[in-house]
Amino acid sequence: MTVSCDAVHLPVTYGESKDKIRIHLFVSGKVQGVYFRHNTRIVAMKFGVKGWVRNVQDGRVEAVLEGDEVSVNAVVEWCHTGPQNAIVDEVKAEYESYHGEFLDFGII
Repeated sequence: MTVSCDAVHLPVTYGESKDKIRIHLFVSGKVQGVYFRHNTRIVAMKFGVKGWVRNVQDGRVEAVLEGDEVSVNAVVEWCHTGPQNAIVDEVKAEYESYHGEFLDFGII
């Protein structure tokens, strides 16, 4: 089963955990000019994940995600595919200490 969120289709298989985590990731491939940031924000908001996403000058997309472990991992999983016109070559994810510093999810 999937949930339609504009052009983003998400599997409905995720619960919520109490463990809060922070992941800093870089997504490589054809990820700029394909609404990757916009759709990442939609997916993050759908799962209640806070943080930000931005384009990097070298052509990658960078994001910091904070929230419960299950929800953050769902967004990371989505980033491995991205929006319809993206071609994701690699996702590098690094766990960092959870800060709880974000009020929402933004595009910067």
